[in-house]
Amino acid sequence: MKKTLVISLMFAGAAGALSATSAQALDTKARFMAANCAYCHGPEGKSRGAIPSLAGLEKGYFVEQMKAFRDGSRPATVMQKHAMGYTDAEFDQLGAWFAAIK
Repeated sequence: MKKTLVISLMFAGAAGALSATSAQALDTKARFMAANCAYCHGPEGKSRGAIPSLAGLEKGYFVEQMKAFRDGSRPATVMQKHAMGYTDAEFDQLGAWFAAIK
């Protein structure tokens, strides 16, 4: 019984470590993707000019706008080209990343 409990706890700990590692990998990926936005939208999405800031945007709004750029329903000069390079899952990751920045 004790041996089974110990083995179960080891697997649970390993699964928790894998989840933390997976979350960290997603966070790192989001950070790298968000860095591509910095040239126009500023470091961490905090624009200091005419281009809108992304920092603090609600995740759902960000995702909705990126999908609209990608499908052409929101007119843009360069954003459609950028948006076409991302998947829906990547939009979600970016949206969460920018939403977390205050």
